Amino acid sequence: MKNNSKAWMPGFAALLAGAVAAGLVSTAGGQAATAPLDRAQLMKLGDDYLSALVAHDPRRLPLAADVRMVENAKRIQAGEGLWKTTTGGPNPDFRILVPDPVSQQIGGMAMMQSDGKPAQVGFRLKIVNGKVTQIEQMLAAPRDTSMPNLTKVRPAIPLEVPYEYADSRGRMIHIAKSYYDALDNNNGHLAPFAPDCERHENGMRTAPSGGPSLSGAAIAVPGQPARPATLMGLQDCTTQMDSGTFLYISTIDDRRVELADPVTGLALGFSHFHHEMKQKDYPIVGDPGRTSTTISFGSGGFDLPAMHIFKIWGGQIHEIEAMGFMAPYNSPTGWE
Repeated sequence: MKNNSKAWMPGFAALLAGAVAAGLVSTAGGQAATAPLDRAQLMKLGDDYLSALVAHDPRRLPLAADVRMVENAKRIQAGEGLWKTTTGGPNPDFRILVPDPVSQQIGGMAMMQSDGKPAQVGFRLKIVNGKVTQIEQMLAAPRDTSMPNLTKVRPAIPLEVPYEYADSRGRMIHIAKSYYDALDNNNGHLAPFAPDCERHENGMRTAPSGGPSLSGAAIAVPGQPARPATLMGLQDCTTQMDSGTFLYISTIDDRRVELADPVTGLALGFSHFHHEMKQKDYPIVGDPGRTSTTISFGSGGFDLPAMHIFKIWGGQIHEIEAMGFMAPYNSPTGWE
């Protein structure tokens, strides 16, 4: 009798694949396997999350039984923090979503209302087997109450990147990670900054330093007139870091760059800045207008947990939208 054991294997493999896709095959833990969320589904989940905050109802999300939630570097429970304080939003004109089907995460940034006041909100959701297992959220007050840079997202940020200029997911994550190396080592050449790179932090334009904005209306120091174009306007993202402007940053830890969307060229990262602040005066090089700078805040040391969204195309960082909040020096991250 002829052995036909191999004859049925292709058909069985097809049936098995179909069963897995339909969620009919149990995993080793005894749970049915669930198909991963695609890009569109992750985008919808991001919008559902923002709506759930406004409704004060985390049960609107498919939460895992053991879901972990962290807000501003502190562990919270469902219904606490923004789940209680959100009073409006999101502003439809300032909403950035970064879906990543590979890591099964969705993150982003939006302008909301918390306790009746404007709040910049950053977030990250992690999905495992169709359930949300992690929620990380961050909120910060705008540095300028008139919010000229937080009313509407910069035009290029949500645009899809043409195929000829699009970078792979892996390349985007590598480029985004290099930003923290450049900043931590005060060497702007460690990251591929584009000549038109512009960075906003909590709604404040922080690079290029001085001079006109490269992607919109220039923003002045709150309460002060617009900065005139000076030699400092020549300090782009690269030379600003080379000058030693950020020498007061001791280390940047807990670097987590796990989300990238090749469609829009957006990558998202969380990090934890430590500032020991043992000195106030720091040398500045390459700036004809000054040879040193004095840091007058945080004299006792402080941390700055932060989130950055990078616009990457053509192998370079073109725009950065960042937010963060001050915390005690050497604070925990909330994920310990």
